[in-house]
Amino acid sequence: MTRSDEPTAKAEPFLAVVARYREDVSWLGELGLPYRIYNKGPEPLPGAVALPNIGREAHTYLTHILAHYPDFPDYTVFLQGAPFEHAKARTAQELRRTILDAAARGRPFLGLAWFRMVCDQLGRPHQMRDPDSKGRWRGYGKDIPVGRVFRELFGTPPPEKFVASAATGNFLVSRERILVRPRGVYQKALALVEADPQDEDNTGHALERLWQILFNGATALNP
Repeated sequence: MTRSDEPTAKAEPFLAVVARYREDVSWLGELGLPYRIYNKGPEPLPGAVALPNIGREAHTYLTHILAHYPDFPDYTVFLQGAPFEHAKARTAQELRRTILDAAARGRPFLGLAWFRMVCDQLGRPHQMRDPDSKGRWRGYGKDIPVGRVFRELFGTPPPEKFVASAATGNFLVSRERILVRPRGVYQKALALVEADPQDEDNTGHALERLWQILFNGATALNP
């Protein structure tokens, strides 16, 4: 299995950043790309970077960005520990082909879910009141504060609707798109997540609907 334990140099073409809890991440061997695992599970994982179990995958991704800013590879692939449940690619080999094809086409950002969604400022439609999900997260039964988080991040009124192309928290982004935002924006995003460590207010869920805007190369409003 390939692995990246050292800070990534700009010359590295790809890096997969994986937010893990207890998932089996052996599929990374089949992905065949350099990777860095951030482990939030109760058991240590050899070779992984240990983080406190707060803030969902948003905390992991933002921590990585701030630790390595501005020295990123050409493409960073942000992935959950078990990405295939909601991904268009059903296997690691398919995911690899998707990543390489996106890079070959010069795609600056690509959500890896099998769907895109349109939501309002409260994240609706959502499944935060699904009876089958009761007890799975602290913010169960509440709306998702997409509009509020947008306003606090960008200091402008939020749009009425958001097109979320990375709503499952799995996506590819180019170095250039990461760097269109100054470090301070990512620090602000991380502070919002850390202020809601157990995601009781669904701040982490809100960022799942805002990644494509955070990594926007033009303005805060265009996906």
